[in-house]
Amino acid sequence: MVKGVARPQLSLKGRALRLLSQREHSRAELERKLARHLQEGEDLAAVLDDLQAKGFICEARVLASVLHLRAPRLGGARLRQELAAKGLDAARVREALAELAPTEPDRAQALWERRFGAAPTDAREWARQARFLAARGFAAEIVRRVVPPAPR
Repeated sequence: MVKGVARPQLSLKGRALRLLSQREHSRAELERKLARHLQEGEDLAAVLDDLQAKGFICEARVLASVLHLRAPRLGGARLRQELAAKGLDAARVREALAELAPTEPDRAQALWERRFGAAPTDAREWARQARFLAARGFAAEIVRRVVPPAPR
């Protein structure tokens, strides 16, 4: 880009399309991101309604995308938090996480093996490995099942 040459100001719709071209966004995310660019006479709700009617904004795609990208590395609690932050429908989130729940021990095991691969040598190492999984939203019961006990 040439220095000193200003880019033309994008409209709200242009900004929304640019954001949507990078990844799926929920309506609530777009509202938050575009609100600061709102100028007098512009109607953010109308722009978002139009994009939603044309299929550019789809909560089901956002949900599927987040679960596809994040579920292998995160537990149910952390996924629930991230999906809530995106403003997705709580009932849909509950339903999707319920479908994903049976795989949680396997996902935690795979993540633990990828990160550590060896049983902890002492209580301090066990705590470190357990914190690693807990910070990623895995339940305490699953953490206890996945991380082998440290020798006494």
